Amino acid sequence: MAPPKSPFAPARISTDAFPARQRLAKWREFYGRSIANVDIEPIGDEPFHASVTFQSLPGIGLVAGSRSPAHYHLTRQHLVGARDGFGLSVLISGASTTRQLGREIIGRPGTAVVISGTDPSISTMHRPGQFLTIVLPRPELAALVQDLDSAYASQIPAENGALRLLVQYVNALHAAGPLDDPSIAQAVASHIIDLAALALGTSADVAHEAERRGVAAARLQAIKTDIRKNVGDHELSAASVALRHGVSPRYVHKLFERDGTSFSEFVMARRLECALQMLKDPDLATRTISAVAFDCGFSDISYFNRAFRRAYNATPSDIRSAAFRLR
Repeated sequence: MAPPKSPFAPARISTDAFPARQRLAKWREFYGRSIANVDIEPIGDEPFHASVTFQSLPGIGLVAGSRSPAHYHLTRQHLVGARDGFGLSVLISGASTTRQLGREIIGRPGTAVVISGTDPSISTMHRPGQFLTIVLPRPELAALVQDLDSAYASQIPAENGALRLLVQYVNALHAAGPLDDPSIAQAVASHIIDLAALALGTSADVAHEAERRGVAAARLQAIKTDIRKNVGDHELSAASVALRHGVSPRYVHKLFERDGTSFSEFVMARRLECALQMLKDPDLATRTISAVAFDCGFSDISYFNRAFRRAYNATPSDIRSAAFRLR
């Protein structure tokens, strides 16, 4: 029996799943009625396309994806029974406009529009692009942000540091895979709320607490993503990572300490995982073990062999032989 799917696992759907002639109709039915509750009006002659990934967290919804040019109309009729929430809609690429409350906001990549969840709006993607929408609970944010309602139909600039961290955090969350632990999902939701409050602007005392929680969590995720991306770099260090993220090496070490580990332990674990995957890859069967170790950031083959055996209770040769015997 397959294990039950986590309620916090991302779910992806694309118009590619439907026959070409039915894509718009099916998307209007599935996305426009069941998910977003909007009317969809394509622009131009380009074949309609959309792809989205949904993820639910306690009190929060995440929608990320791509769209061909189209208007998305949220009418009074659609708003009947709408929950007391709002959205931060971030334009990742492309060109967009949003009209709400008598205002028109012209989007550029990296900016976010604050969209009221209880007022009609028209969101338009003018050319193919990518987006991220974070649906947030109004009561929780109203407790952190003074006069939250005045932020509706306004734009958060791409230069806003908290907004950039928020987008990085959500991207890292999607890259990390499904969340199985409800307590972790709740903590992630709290971090997202903290970062959203900072992006919207909050009082000094609330900002201090939000930075301690949300910003630290987002920076740690961004740094972990950085390490995974650069795991084969032999010059990888807390200092080099800190420089890329605009923080001090000591702050990097403190983030890992609060997470119950250390920078060096995390790097070692990722390098060993890298080697494990490479050793199991049939396309790399002719690559020597020393070359695999080097590619994963190890300079000393003896040290690599000892560390690998401690981690997996087997030698690199044992792992490679066992993987190929199973094929």
